[in-house]
Amino acid sequence: MKISIHTMYYLPDFGSAPILMNELAGYLAGRGHEVEVVTTFPRTPSPDFRGLVYSRRRTEGFVVKRFWAKATPNPLGRLMAWNIYTAGALLNLGSIGRGDVMFLRTPPLQLGVPAFWARHLKGARILVNVQDIHPDLAIESGILRNPAGIRFAKGLEKWVYGLADRIVVISDGFKRNLMAKGVPERKMDVIPNWVDTDFLRPLPKDNPVARKFGLDRKFVLLYSGTISISSNRALERVLEAAAGLEREKDILFVIAGEGLKKESLEAKAASLGLSNVAFLPFQPYGDLPALLASADALLVPLDSDKSQVSVPSKLYNFMAAGRPILGLTTPGSEVAAVLSDRACGLSAPPDSPAGIIEAVLALRRSPALREACASNARRYVVEYFARDKVLKSYEDLLTGLAL
Repeated sequence: MKISIHTMYYLPDFGSAPILMNELAGYLAGRGHEVEVVTTFPRTPSPDFRGLVYSRRRTEGFVVKRFWAKATPNPLGRLMAWNIYTAGALLNLGSIGRGDVMFLRTPPLQLGVPAFWARHLKGARILVNVQDIHPDLAIESGILRNPAGIRFAKGLEKWVYGLADRIVVISDGFKRNLMAKGVPERKMDVIPNWVDTDFLRPLPKDNPVARKFGLDRKFVLLYSGTISISSNRALERVLEAAAGLEREKDILFVIAGEGLKKESLEAKAASLGLSNVAFLPFQPYGDLPALLASADALLVPLDSDKSQVSVPSKLYNFMAAGRPILGLTTPGSEVAAVLSDRACGLSAPPDSPAGIIEAVLALRRSPALREACASNARRYVVEYFARDKVLKSYEDLLTGLAL
């Protein structure tokens, strides 16, 4: 069986998608399947790909094909990049044969176009992996406002789900969303994103990374990840909460990562004159367990209009690190439900600095609460989200599709 994994972002790009898709490809190749990854060149310029518009390289037992798709930090540029990448996927149809499986990690929904032709001309099978609910996310964030554009995007979404042989969603909430749009339940599988629980594990707070950045003697609230449109407003409220906690000299907020909204957050922190907020660049992936261990609690921010249509992969990565979670999310969201049902952290409204302050102080004054939440978080992830368990579910599903 040949499996073509289509993912817009891949290593060496930062973020959960590149890591997860590399682990999926490596696992399937290690199980004897023929695997190719169809992706784009890294967003950060690399001398390895300078001057190229296409690359094909074999690594770790599978092939990685890259197409040029220049991404820019605005919605129109992102749309153009999605369309260019889709054109690359169309050019790749020649390598897909009867009975092969196209694995589409969405967004972009435009990948339905090459999937349509692969299915009808080549007899390929189509698996759509829904990581974010689009176009809902774009509509609710205000990126997509034009009525005609909204109608087109919703029509594209319906068409893509209709042509898929199987649809994998990462949570029960996503499944309910798609069922409300008319997608048959029998067509869907709930398979969460996985965590390498051997790599992301509890470590001492006093570690070389913590000492390097002066985090070992502070009560640290840490966000680590891409600073994007899905969490920007919530992180702005975090800065306002930090302003309200400046008298608490032992508390430090740390934002580690890069992204479109980092500069605006740094500017806001500067305008507020905050001395209890530190910005760090992305750290080497090998240092991530120690970085997360430097925190006393880990922040999972979701803007209020994204809370119902997104479940960040970092939630489970953070839980694997054995630290309590402070979820900035609306009541009734998937993140809030996990934190409450599994007693692994606290939630605070993403638009309320006062609510964030209250949750931070509750965590600081109760080491017992932090210890219980950390233990529950780690146990839950190991039981349900460990890498090999989840990847075996994907292999079983993909193998069944190819029969």
